[in-house]
Amino acid sequence: MKTRIKELRARHDLTQEELAKKVGVRRETILFLEKGKYNPSLKLAHDISRALHTTIDELFIFERD
Repeated sequence: MKTRIKELRARHDLTQEELAKKVGVRRETILFLEKGKYNPSLKLAHDISRALHTTIDELFIFERD
């Protein structure tokens, strides 16, 4: 799964740390999400999409195997 978290985070002038605080996770979680090394829970995906003023569909790109 790919994400647009880094791109949208930059648009909103947020650091990984700031986004992490907004959604209640550690900075490393945001880092792993941005690198596609972590699949978030539905709640976390929802919280991040709200913090970045977008939808889950716009934020996460699901790839078929």
